[in-house]
Amino acid sequence: MPHGSWFSFLPFHDRFVHYAAEHFGQDGGTWIEHGPVGVEHVYGGLFVLSLIALFAVVTDTSLYNAKSVVPENKLTIRTFMELMVETIFTMMSDVMGKKAARYFMPLIGTCAVFILFSNAIGLVPFFLPPTDSLNTTLALGLVIFIATHIYGLKENGTAHVAHLFGPWLGPLGLPLNILLFLIETVSHLVRPCSLAIRLMANMMADHMVLTIFLGLVPFVVPLPMYVLGTIVVIVQALVFSLLSTVYIGMAIEHADH
Repeated sequence: MPHGSWFSFLPFHDRFVHYAAEHFGQDGGTWIEHGPVGVEHVYGGLFVLSLIALFAVVTDTSLYNAKSVVPENKLTIRTFMELMVETIFTMMSDVMGKKAARYFMPLIGTCAVFILFSNAIGLVPFFLPPTDSLNTTLALGLVIFIATHIYGLKENGTAHVAHLFGPWLGPLGLPLNILLFLIETVSHLVRPCSLAIRLMANMMADHMVLTIFLGLVPFVVPLPMYVLGTIVVIVQALVFSLLSTVYIGMAIEHADH
């Protein structure tokens, strides 16, 4: 593979790389991370979105034409998506309650499905998972961060900000309240970075290990690594979704609860 991925064979790849380098640069830290390879994460993200859209259409069509609401007794696209939605909703309900879980399911559920599919394509040889790029994972983390504080303010108003100061300790305790506010502010600002770096680092390491073993012994040795890689794929999607649920659940929780 010239650039490490099947996407390198796309007919417009070279032109897109040239355009991106010309307008955004190829230095580290830019959106075109690690030169041409960074562009392939964009391809991967678009490919995953297309795959999710296809799964959604197939599932919706299957449900519309189904003669019964009882799930099928075999693994299909519909049953796979139903299992995913049920698992995510159950996890969210245990953290924030059914009413809030139903409301935030489109947001957190979409992130979970996108992350799972993005992680999973990294198991296919010569495919780069979009989630091993900080560009992708930081965008996901910022979406959760913004949603957390928008809905926190919507549910609790100024109390959402006031709780950052901690319990009021009186005039003499004002310096401590200010210190608590600074600590809590830093803690909240670190959250999207923590979500992004954790996911990116784990997927980058997982993909690197699989690539190394696949290059050494193409068939026999990589099989146990694929099993471990599959576990990492699922666990990382679960961890991101769980932490996102916790952050939003804490933000919308009323003080009297």
